[in-house]
Amino acid sequence: MAYNAAAMMDALLEAKNAVGDRTGQLDVALVLGSGLGAFADGLDGARPIPYEKIPHMPTSGVSGHAGNLVVGKKGGRRVAAMQGRPHLYEGWSAQEVVFGVRLMALLGARTLIVTNAAGGIAPGLAPGDLMAIADQLNLTGTSSLLGPNDERLGERFVDMTAAYDRDLIETANGVAGALGFELQQGVYAGLLGPAYETPAEVRMLRTLGADAVGMSTVLEVLAARQLGMRVLGISCISNLAAGISDGPLSHAEVQDTAARVRSRFESLLSGILESI
Repeated sequence: MAYNAAAMMDALLEAKNAVGDRTGQLDVALVLGSGLGAFADGLDGARPIPYEKIPHMPTSGVSGHAGNLVVGKKGGRRVAAMQGRPHLYEGWSAQEVVFGVRLMALLGARTLIVTNAAGGIAPGLAPGDLMAIADQLNLTGTSSLLGPNDERLGERFVDMTAAYDRDLIETANGVAGALGFELQQGVYAGLLGPAYETPAEVRMLRTLGADAVGMSTVLEVLAARQLGMRVLGISCISNLAAGISDGPLSHAEVQDTAARVRSRFESLLSGILESI
């Protein structure tokens, strides 16, 4: 449904009141993308809350998105992890896409770690690489900040100069180094989807400065920054983008790559949560 500012805040508060006793005061919010949701099951004392049990919480019908808000601890911090996210291409509005991020912020989380599976564009990126997002291109054609603004969610005009926190990126780099691999870094372009990009579109994205491309994340980061959250973004390079890869693209390839790097990805996230 389309929300006006007052209705959005009412919906968020209803959801907060419904789950607050089970989540407690959060420290860190996680959004786990396609094939990456298993990390949440390893949180200490993990307790899943199905999205269907959270008032107004959108669900995802995409394979690899379990549809739970999992609450637990890691590194002594209270963490809530979204196992999967709704997408614009499923028909959800921009405000609905970011509902979970806003809810976790209202439950106390001041840091957001957002993850996704992405197609690699930049030379040197290979399937299975993990990339810290240094900046983003919002090419979805919309914004999660559209419409009348509710000051309880933040200021009308949001500074995106440092959308992704440099200190968090340095922490992630240090953790990756200690684990024995290089964390790549680049610009993530978020598009509407659900069709994969054409080779011509990939050439356009490369010209615009994109290093990786996907169908999520950018609207969540806009909402998080409006709320004053520190943001770290990690992309799992699941495939090479069209015109760079040798064959056709498929969601199965995305899931297969995520499964292959699961151990490295989970070790990286665990180390980050224990270091911040």
